[in-house]
Amino acid sequence: MALQLGDTAPDFDVPTTEGQLKFHDWIDGSWAILFSHPKDFTPVCTTELGYMAKLAPDFAKRGCKVIGLSVDPITDHARWMDDIEAVTGHKPTYPLIGDSELKVAKAYGMLPVAAGDSAQGRTAADNQTVRNVFVIGPDKKIKLILVYPMSTGRNFDEILRVLDSLQLTADHQVATPVNWNQGEDVIIVPAVSDEDAKKKFPGGWTAPKPYIRLVPQPGA
Repeated sequence: MALQLGDTAPDFDVPTTEGQLKFHDWIDGSWAILFSHPKDFTPVCTTELGYMAKLAPDFAKRGCKVIGLSVDPITDHARWMDDIEAVTGHKPTYPLIGDSELKVAKAYGMLPVAAGDSAQGRTAADNQTVRNVFVIGPDKKIKLILVYPMSTGRNFDEILRVLDSLQLTADHQVATPVNWNQGEDVIIVPAVSDEDAKKKFPGGWTAPKPYIRLVPQPGA
């Protein structure tokens, strides 16, 4: 069965560039982002890992940990880190999982069970489905799944924006409209009656339609 939003993120115990790591223990009440790569020394992924290193402090400010995964052993990761820094100017400061036995890729439905149990001899094309982003909440539930083709670099600014929305909507009974950014108006969710909304949002709201009730972002 493919993973769905709301499922518990599969736990795993794996080697990383920062030592052995048990995923659920590592999350430890934080938000977390797991993003995967089909192979080391691939061009698009090299740019992504460097840009994520640049944004890592912004994720940390939001109480979100970052972890990468590549279907190759840790020894290859160590050499790849130098390339990433040379190309992007940023060296990853977050752990990178060595998934050379394909255990995590299979657990997260990125590779089929029939893929075998070794990264050796596999190419990036063989692993092309290992191009996902998972945002995981402090409750270890999956909040977002994005799947990208190998030819398209991921937009980590967008993932940061989505994290802002997920954290805001987890704490307040609101949703965020199209292209929303931090500090902009939000929507009162339909589950909140007008009577309850008056108590929760005493400043009132604007309603272009009765079912669209816009209020300033809580806490902004």
